[in-house]
Amino acid sequence: MNIFDVYFYEAFDEEERRLRQFLPDTIAAGFTYKTIQECDHSNASAKIISTRTQTIIPDSWLTEVKAFLTRSTGYDYYKSVREKADDSVQFGYLPLYCNRSVAEQAMLLWMALMRKLPTQVKQFGTFYRDGITGLEVQGKTLLVVGVGNIGYEIVRIGRGLDMTVFGVDIDKKHADVDYVEFDEKLPQADIIVTAMNLTPENTGYFNYEKLKNARPGALFINIARGEQSVPSDLKRLLDEGILGGVAMDVYPQENLLGISLRQNLKIENNELKIIKELAAYPNVILTPHNAFNTEEAVVRKSEQSVQQIVNFLNTGKFLWDVPE
Repeated sequence: MNIFDVYFYEAFDEEERRLRQFLPDTIAAGFTYKTIQECDHSNASAKIISTRTQTIIPDSWLTEVKAFLTRSTGYDYYKSVREKADDSVQFGYLPLYCNRSVAEQAMLLWMALMRKLPTQVKQFGTFYRDGITGLEVQGKTLLVVGVGNIGYEIVRIGRGLDMTVFGVDIDKKHADVDYVEFDEKLPQADIIVTAMNLTPENTGYFNYEKLKNARPGALFINIARGEQSVPSDLKRLLDEGILGGVAMDVYPQENLLGISLRQNLKIENNELKIIKELAAYPNVILTPHNAFNTEEAVVRKSEQSVQQIVNFLNTGKFLWDVPE
């Protein structure tokens, strides 16, 4: 029997405090910072299960749980789970809470790479200043692949920095965006940022063949989904001097990577091994899927999560359903 109305997995401390702030006293909620697979929960712990991006939902729970809510703008995994669930099981997501925070993280990453920030910090101990001459962004060309809510914020930020900005998207919904074809503009781009939703069609999109014609020294930033870029190919592009730097906040098989790093487990998967190798590169910045994580976004996420849960408990429906 479920003893909670809702159970929040992968809820870090700051998020839990904010969720508790917005939850009505009438809703019984449980919390853990762990994924479902890291817990010893053999049965579903609530009628509503809320996760982030690293949990694998047991198939047996699909007959026990009434609704699943991902506290994320990405919903690709939930779409795959829904295919195995009964039509009565509801799936929700949060489309609006982190557009600005993720866009600013993308900017933070490309700025840090352009100014060689990791090497600057390392060389403070000796005050050695050779090899740390960086670049200014004014006048540089920014190519944003995927101009949805987050991508459009990246476009706006790039313009604010006096960059030349182009967008790549099948759905050209913003009249003020200069849309181009990726292969056409890649050789001129100084910075490539992916902000696409993950689909079967764009899985592995940023591979060696796709990026080999990049402008020498170009930077590649992935704040979208790890499955869109191939770590071994990014390493090859860096080693051959085609890419000048790589920054990632998301990773393929992130659920496995996250658990392996948290628990200091041996990594067997070759692509995940390469991610650990890339972490040692001076022109690579890897962050732990943290682009969403600002005070402002955590407040929005927590408030919108509670809105979703209250609406489901009252009506049996989410405000924002995972799209078909």
